[in-house]
Amino acid sequence: MATMEECRAALDELSDNLAGANGDVRAAAALDRSLSCHITDLDRTFTGRLRDGRIEVEHTLDGPPGERAQIRLAMKGDDLVAMVAGELNFARAWTSGRVRLEAGFRDLLRLRTLL
Repeated sequence: MATMEECRAALDELSDNLAGANGDVRAAAALDRSLSCHITDLDRTFTGRLRDGRIEVEHTLDGPPGERAQIRLAMKGDDLVAMVAGELNFARAWTSGRVRLEAGFRDLLRLRTLL
């Protein structure tokens, strides 16, 4: 089972990857939205913002997110680490239910480029 430190490192790496992206991926990540990522097996949540193509983690909370972020992710820590490492395809994990992504319709349309 991935630790909170490994999950945080994966989010930092994902942020770096988004910041270094070009074209459609960079445009899709250039939102300014509140973000939560609930690590279900650890029952902990990272909250922050997706802003200017970077993920800015502001808080780590026990349990599920207390407030409803504009973009909400939920998954096991191992799945987060595997996705960022390129070992798990996000689209397949999402369609199989291993990863939950909730957002407004417009945001989902923009984020689909990242999938």
